[in-house]
Amino acid sequence: MRKYGLLAGVALVLGMAGGTLAEDFNLDALIEAAKKEPPLSVYDSTGKIVDMVEAFNAKYGLKAEGSKSKATAQLETIIRESQSGNIQTDVSFISDPSAVVGQLMPAGFVENWVPPDLAKDISPEAHNPLLVVSSPNFLAYNTKLYDKCPITNIWQLTEAEWKGKVAMQDPLGKPSYTDWFNQMRSRIDDKIAAAYEKQYGKKLESDLGSATEAFVAALAANGPLLTDSDSAAAEAVAAPGQSEPFVGLVASAKFRDNAGKGFSLGLCTGVDPIIGFSNPTVGVIVKGSDSPNTAKLFVHYAMTAEGIAPQAEDGKLSSNRTVGLPDDEPSGIGKHLDALLNYDPATGREDWDSRQDWQDFWRVHYKR
Repeated sequence: MRKYGLLAGVALVLGMAGGTLAEDFNLDALIEAAKKEPPLSVYDSTGKIVDMVEAFNAKYGLKAEGSKSKATAQLETIIRESQSGNIQTDVSFISDPSAVVGQLMPAGFVENWVPPDLAKDISPEAHNPLLVVSSPNFLAYNTKLYDKCPITNIWQLTEAEWKGKVAMQDPLGKPSYTDWFNQMRSRIDDKIAAAYEKQYGKKLESDLGSATEAFVAALAANGPLLTDSDSAAAEAVAAPGQSEPFVGLVASAKFRDNAGKGFSLGLCTGVDPIIGFSNPTVGVIVKGSDSPNTAKLFVHYAMTAEGIAPQAEDGKLSSNRTVGLPDDEPSGIGKHLDALLNYDPATGREDWDSRQDWQDFWRVHYKR
């Protein structure tokens, strides 16, 4: 599927980056304008985008196409297309917010658009850039090996008992982990220090620059099992037949494997000071798209309960505060969202700029 060229006479209904008041927004006009445009190309790092786009097409009588693509591939594609002037991508849902803030937006390759009629319901910190949905990533344990989570303090992950027994994605290949490190240092370093004192009954003493750096260094030195996917981390923790106790950092979506694959994943709760973090997906419209109204219409659709439903089933939480998780969401994270370190784009540029430093830091301290 590809574009057929810019259709003459199709005006942009709305300005891309805001400025349109809710009372001036006309969804019906946007729909009619979208029907006059070429088919839309939408990319996301989850295969659920295919289901979302199919439902979108059925609802509005359009012919959009949804494709799964890793965040790194989406970034490279947008940069390449923008530099060549050959725009093929219209909407990109990218699970690397810091790269969007630090790379795509400053270069002017993408534009931000918040649906005016939904703006009041979308968390203010999720407006610029638009955080469509957040994926919780948290500590999990094997419910067949433990009656409850064996971890009550994140510093326990650095102790000899858990040497080589913590499963997680490799921070050298998963940017959300280095973002997590930097956001801990920027926002809750005092809580990381307090958790150490609570665990060991003494204040943290370290030659490193922060409590967070001391924690990350100790975690790396404890030889965690590094994987290339959440699926592999979840398997290490809770696949059938496990006999050696692992704990792991996994995405809420993997809890569907409890029913689908016979896994025994359990959500760790009551861990001081956090049980994990959330990694948001940013929704952007590629500048130069020849389907700008359809692009806005899809972003609007994705910010509704109907539109995001396929991802909500996996425990991913919409930034639209009127949209909740399904009652039967398998992980149960909906009751423990306040125990996560939720991503704040206010430090996104800093997260991006410090990414290589954190990767080098991890590389230096990691041991097996």
